[in-house]
Amino acid sequence: MLNITVCGAAGKMGRMITAKVLTEEDTALVGAIESKGNNAIGRKVGDIKITDNLEAVLKNTDMVIEFTNPEATLEHLKSVLKSRKAMVIGTTGIPDEGIKEIEEAAKEIPIVFAPNMSLGVNLLFEITEAVAGVLSSYDIEIVEAHHSQKKDAPSGTALKLAEVISKKLKLTPVYGRHGNVGPRKNEIGIHAIRAGDIAGEHTVIFAGPGERIELTHRARSRETLVAGAVKAAKWLANKKPKLYSMKNVLGI
Repeated sequence: MLNITVCGAAGKMGRMITAKVLTEEDTALVGAIESKGNNAIGRKVGDIKITDNLEAVLKNTDMVIEFTNPEATLEHLKSVLKSRKAMVIGTTGIPDEGIKEIEEAAKEIPIVFAPNMSLGVNLLFEITEAVAGVLSSYDIEIVEAHHSQKKDAPSGTALKLAEVISKKLKLTPVYGRHGNVGPRKNEIGIHAIRAGDIAGEHTVIFAGPGERIELTHRARSRETLVAGAVKAAKWLANKKPKLYSMKNVLGI
């Protein structure tokens, strides 16, 4: 049995992940964490109560699944590292210095860190990298859309798409355009839409003379992300300290 603690347990993703952990035969929910002062503190999830004290539940925890915000994630990372537990991080918007902290922690504990945990999106990363290598002379744009309450933009997935393209091509990122920007140069455009309850859409456009290729992934719900996060937690159990990606988890 894999004992799991979920950070951000009262959030949209957190509620779905705790429900998934509770229904799986080989996982048990032993901790549910929220920020200090959150109205959910004290509320029961299964047989446990939501708390703001991560360190208190880590002694009975094998794995921490983290979907909060950058500040909380990096604070929780310190406690998880101290306790030598494993960690799955799905938080987006973490700055470069925070990513370096995660990389350093992964030298001592096993961590899966991914901007998107769905199988489809991770296949999109692979396909996009391959197409970019072939269509290197084409103009490339990335358009992403999410619900109106998402705080960070562009999405972590869009930034990851730009990163995999940059493995093949040296392009300058341009985040939206406004005014007299002049003709296109050696750039990749990244555009964010925030509206309604869009779960997540990402399109990579390759435009060349007389034709255009579009690679699109549309998520109808967060279920695919939830399944990916729990799959990552199971896969990570008993792994050696290292920074892993969903590519490792999914074997692609």
